[in-house]
Amino acid sequence: MAERWDVVVVGGGHAGCEAALAAARMGRRTLLLTGDLNSIARLSCNPSMGGPAKGHLVREIAALGGAMAHVTDRTAIQVRLLNSGKGPAVQALRAQLDKDLYPATMRDVLSAQAGLELRSAMVTGLLLDADLEAPAGGRVAGVVTANGEHVKARSVVVTTGTFLNGRMIAGERITPGGRVGEAPAEGLSAQFAAAGLRLGRLKTGTPPRVEARSIDFGRTQVQPGSRVPLWFSFEPPAAETWRVDRPAPWFPEVVTDGWRVQMPCYLVRTNGATHAAIRANLHRAPMFNGLIEGTGPRYCPSIEDKIVRFAEKDAHPLFLEPEGFTTSSVYVQGANTSLPEHVQDAMLRTIPALAAVEVLRYGYAVEYDFVPPDQTTSWLECKRLPGLFLAGQINGTSGYEEAAGQGLIAGINAALAGGRPGGSGPVPLNGARANGAAAALETTSSTAATLDRLTASNRLVLPRDLAYIGVMTDDLTTTEHREPYRLHTSRAEYRLLLRQDTAHFRLTPIGYRLGLIGREVHERTERQRDQVATVLKQVRSKGLGAAPELNARLRVAGLPPVTKSTMALAYLRRPEVGAVALAALGWDDVPDEVADHVLTEIKYEGFIARQAQAVARTRQLEHHRIPDRVDYQVLRGLRTEAQEKLSRFRPATVGQAARIAGVTPADISVLLVHLHAS
Repeated sequence: MAERWDVVVVGGGHAGCEAALAAARMGRRTLLLTGDLNSIARLSCNPSMGGPAKGHLVREIAALGGAMAHVTDRTAIQVRLLNSGKGPAVQALRAQLDKDLYPATMRDVLSAQAGLELRSAMVTGLLLDADLEAPAGGRVAGVVTANGEHVKARSVVVTTGTFLNGRMIAGERITPGGRVGEAPAEGLSAQFAAAGLRLGRLKTGTPPRVEARSIDFGRTQVQPGSRVPLWFSFEPPAAETWRVDRPAPWFPEVVTDGWRVQMPCYLVRTNGATHAAIRANLHRAPMFNGLIEGTGPRYCPSIEDKIVRFAEKDAHPLFLEPEGFTTSSVYVQGANTSLPEHVQDAMLRTIPALAAVEVLRYGYAVEYDFVPPDQTTSWLECKRLPGLFLAGQINGTSGYEEAAGQGLIAGINAALAGGRPGGSGPVPLNGARANGAAAALETTSSTAATLDRLTASNRLVLPRDLAYIGVMTDDLTTTEHREPYRLHTSRAEYRLLLRQDTAHFRLTPIGYRLGLIGREVHERTERQRDQVATVLKQVRSKGLGAAPELNARLRVAGLPPVTKSTMALAYLRRPEVGAVALAALGWDDVPDEVADHVLTEIKYEGFIARQAQAVARTRQLEHHRIPDRVDYQVLRGLRTEAQEKLSRFRPATVGQAARIAGVTPADISVLLVHLHAS
């Protein structure tokens, strides 16, 4: 007799980990199946986390109750704040990780989770129950493994990464697999196609890994970590839980006496000789000679692609990034390639710091199947196969962070879909609400609206004005994709509302409602929200005079004096005034994170207000739902292109419909007339 589970997750990458944890934490009996349990949460490309938009995603995952941020904080070998000289909307954390400690720590988190079981098995097919209302005639009811085992489930989340019919390519050598030493996933692609799903081919690449002891570090530029504590999670992990080993002696300028042990990265640059070595072998490059069929990521191109596309550039930066505290393996960031191995040797040795380099693992490309995401809903359920949720690179995305964000949403919605076996009903939602009365941010109203819709529909869809995760899922399901999708801050039209410092205010009430966040964390978030609101109110009403005592405190803090009577709000808006001014002005008991948040709200108040007004103007369209039964082919007044695009994407709201390429404002007007008439 087949086993029965509430949720089965296929794949143990970053999407699979977050999906499985979310479902289990919501009380679902969850099974994670992956080909090799030792490969769970493997950092198969760069062992790093974060960066612009990606760092925002990790913070949002933390705010919703995911694990990525906490594991990152425990296993980082370096942490930096990027774009620190720019505005707060684009500032983002980035961490270099220990490639062995991160997956080991994530496995510990998964193993300790009640209601979650991990099992090694290769999934080759899906179980279907007949459902005449489903487009493909069936609803997903479980999976079939390579040894013929039937595993039944109410919902299935597929997170196969680069493994669907994956093949690895380096020069003329092609090997089946989704990663070095790991076999591809076969069978699922054929079943997807048989169910009427369109498939595509994409590719990604990896760079060489080189031996640290063969690098002349004296010819590199050192890139140190932050001297001040930085954390992805909103509650830093206790120091005794940090996974830190004694750094290897061959890396110079390691910091052992700061707030944590940190290893630097090292900058080098290509040169004319490097470019000549690559150009002389372009005929042997698989992406140019036709061996690679799939499209690669535009924003993370191979080194050979960069040499061709940017022929006018004399040099390209490469970062030599240690892969851990004790390993001698160094990741050559920026040198993704599928050139033959001897060409990679020649290319690297043209760089002075790498003149005697020893390569530990050569770069290679991976080509794999994906399911174009216009075939999934905004809550990541497959439209043709109800009960099947897709997350990660199978949706055409790139990056650990994008995968984890999708996995979290897919796992939540898989848990929300239907009742437990035996018909005991849907997952009950926590009854607490965000404290809207104490809200310091306009985005709280969007949080409350999302909570209301979640309660009504038993389905979580994050809007674009509430989360970068929402921007990503909306982009995926309403636009066409011809290359791997990567999230950027420029994709978010409301990015001042989506700053990394506000993720918990926006999303923790939702995580608490779902049972992913404990009461203590939720209440701490609301207390901090109250603090911000209280200080902002006090600042707006406080006047300042040119008093000697006040100016003495300001002078000690390195701040300009008050020369005439003014309001505290006006003083704090001055560009040369930082968050330390709050303490000097009398708010000396305010925690640093609250002070930073208050100052950002003050300095960008006008911009934030304008974005909040823009959200309010578009909210009506975003909340105007489109029934599933609408037949766009018979709507009079719709242009043919609009009929085709709307029929294909099946947007859930009028707002989503308006963002589909090829749908004009006139088409939206026709659609609104029809919806009001019906």
